[in-house]
Amino acid sequence: MIVVSNASPLVALIDINQSALLPQLYGQVLVPEAVWQEVFERGGDYPQRKEIAQASWLERRVVVDTLTARALQENLDMGEAEAITLAVEVKADLLLMDERLGRRTAQHMGLKVTGVIGVLIEAKHKQLISSIKPLLDALRDQAGFRVGDELYRRVLKDEEEE
Repeated sequence: MIVVSNASPLVALIDINQSALLPQLYGQVLVPEAVWQEVFERGGDYPQRKEIAQASWLERRVVVDTLTARALQENLDMGEAEAITLAVEVKADLLLMDERLGRRTAQHMGLKVTGVIGVLIEAKHKQLISSIKPLLDALRDQAGFRVGDELYRRVLKDEEEE
């Protein structure tokens, strides 16, 4: 399975100490150079990020189609634009992205997209985690990740954790 990640899902999983789910679910995860810079070069001096930067399951890639990446930057940030472009280039099976406009753009380009909550749901379904609620709470409280109340309740209801 070919998976490309934008910064947000990667950072959120690192911040709640669940980044190990990525190789367990997908094996290898590709990140474009702009995402690498955002997460590992300019993302602050966090020990867990340094560990992940050296992980064998994370592969840094340079986008070839710079014209598409630049065109996408009209409406998206550089990381999102490069993640979408890379996903198209490598014919990714899945793009990890949380930002609404980026997700819509990726889907319009024919990509399958999920975000950090989708990763947690898949991990639960594959019995890699037993419960989503404490991780949703950690996303909100520790990682500062925005999970609206309606989405929070719907996920817990769908996963029979309310």
